[in-house]
Amino acid sequence: MNISIVIPLLNEEESLNELYRWITSVMQANSFAYELIFIDDGSTDGSWDIIDKISSEDPDVKGIRFQKNYGKSQALHAGFAMAKGDVVITMDADLQDSPEEIPELYKMVTEEGYDLVSGWKKKRYDSVISKNLPSKLFNYAARKTSGVKLHDFNCGLKAYKKDVVKSIEVTGEMHRYIPVLAKNAGFTKISEKPVIHQARKYGTTKFGAERFIRGFLDLITIWFLSRFGKRPMHLFGAWGALMLFIGFCFALYLGVDKLFLNPTGRLIAERPEFFIALTAMVLGSQLFLAGFLGELILRSKKESKNYIIKEIINT
Repeated sequence: MNISIVIPLLNEEESLNELYRWITSVMQANSFAYELIFIDDGSTDGSWDIIDKISSEDPDVKGIRFQKNYGKSQALHAGFAMAKGDVVITMDADLQDSPEEIPELYKMVTEEGYDLVSGWKKKRYDSVISKNLPSKLFNYAARKTSGVKLHDFNCGLKAYKKDVVKSIEVTGEMHRYIPVLAKNAGFTKISEKPVIHQARKYGTTKFGAERFIRGFLDLITIWFLSRFGKRPMHLFGAWGALMLFIGFCFALYLGVDKLFLNPTGRLIAERPEFFIALTAMVLGSQLFLAGFLGELILRSKKESKNYIIKEIINT
């Protein structure tokens, strides 16, 4: 199979039939062997009924239905687990991503040898205040923090080698940082392609302004995990050692001063240096403990899915 197209969605009943026809026309025109995987992330409209109907008429169409809304990352995780194509394409279901981009994305992966190709919406049809400007700030911070030189981390239209999607874990809200997850997993041939971005034709966006707050928090998380996720003691231990050293230095100063330099002076417990030494040593001990606990958790953790699949079609 050449291509697996993975499409997470939430309440997109108006666009699904049109999107399906558009994708199939592109696939047939290029003679691709493909599968189309819709992941219904707990829709409350008629989206699943449409997917069910399409899949009953077309065996290349598969569907996964979640018990409730778990989020885009969990939907992508389930889609990646099912995908069988040599190249996996992800796109949104709102018709803002153009299926016409798929052949070129496929070529960049198969012929040019990229592990991952991300779409870049150079010209956007979103609100400048609520989406464009925050997106630019977010992408700038992501580039500087991760070292992955992409202009648009959050573009839903991406192409992956099969090995990439089978090697990474997309959980929480980490769908924004799949290129970073891929880089951390050793897939360094990452590129981007300017893609057509279209104005939303039906419905409204499912993401509010709070997504940028969550996005920046997730950026901090992934920075920490990429550097210290497999060795938490390297971070907590280093800070713990520094705090213990500071505390020891103040305690040594107080001891020498009281015993030899100023034995008749104020009591040690009445001096500010005593509280600095005590606080530093307590913090250092706690940081060391956090590092030990992190190492224990890392060695005992078990991977588990954080979503429930209600129904699957055409597995």
